[in-house]
Amino acid sequence: MGRPIIGITGELEAARWRNWIREAVLSPVSYTRAVERAGGTPVILPPVPSSSVPSLVAKIDALVVAGGRDVDPSLYNQAPHDQTDAPDHRRDRFEILMIRAAIEADLPFLAICRGMHILNVARGGTLIQHLPDRLGSESHKPDPVKMTIHDVEISAASNLGRVLGATAQVPAAHHQGIDRIGSGLLTVAWTPDQVVEAVELQGHKFGIGVQWHPEEGDDTRIFEALVAAAEPATAPAPAAEVTGRSKRNSKRHATRSLRQRWPHPGSGSFFSSAQASAYWTGGAARARVALPAAAAQNRGDLLGGPAPVRGGVGPAVPQRFRSLDQV
Repeated sequence: MGRPIIGITGELEAARWRNWIREAVLSPVSYTRAVERAGGTPVILPPVPSSSVPSLVAKIDALVVAGGRDVDPSLYNQAPHDQTDAPDHRRDRFEILMIRAAIEADLPFLAICRGMHILNVARGGTLIQHLPDRLGSESHKPDPVKMTIHDVEISAASNLGRVLGATAQVPAAHHQGIDRIGSGLLTVAWTPDQVVEAVELQGHKFGIGVQWHPEEGDDTRIFEALVAAAEPATAPAPAAEVTGRSKRNSKRHATRSLRQRWPHPGSGSFFSSAQASAYWTGGAARARVALPAAAAQNRGDLLGGPAPVRGGVGPAVPQRFRSLDQV
């Protein structure tokens, strides 16, 4: 049985390598290393159009919704705070659709930092946009660029508690947090100042959101639990033993197949199976077929956006959603 395929959500950003500057799919390597160490096979998922979401969820065995910039406040009916990041509408839309599809499919998932906020908003919850306004200090992000270690208390009866125990020291850096918790979610970890540090989705096989960044630490237990909950794709059945009679029948079938005739596209003539195979698999000129309108639109959605790099071809993503229903 192969390793489970663990999808990790990525972000489209301008990136430079050698003499190139292009929009690229980015993901901190700490995520892929954590999944690999835990026994999974990591795959980075770019924010693709909504039509591709069902196919992605069907092909992966578990999902990691990664950290990143702040979620668009309009998705939980608030105006942006002056400390809130400029939103990435494309990623917001993609990850909300992915988490909803994962819940519908009972796919194991781990939502990390921003990912936990996406989970909460997708379930109808709201966020505290700037914790220092509520707490009176920047204790949850004392350094603007470095992770800091702090203590969390965990419900011993929760799935997370069974993995990590009643307390843990975790690496984190965040200025936002959960305010009103979303439907079906339970608070299962918190700090002494009562900031929500983890949630679980009731009735889900493995649905955990954490405020910290487990991929940045040495403790891989939460990733190991995610991989253990994932169900790898069914392995192909072993080939049946081929008898002498089966071999003879196979030869007769192959001989008949070679004599079959197939219609030549665009003409009234016919050619054999072997010729058909050569026609459909060969020829670079035949491969250069114009994309259908829908496919071209999807490609544009990936390459376009509000600030395409070197001439993205797609339409700009709307600057603001009016409500979560528009995602």
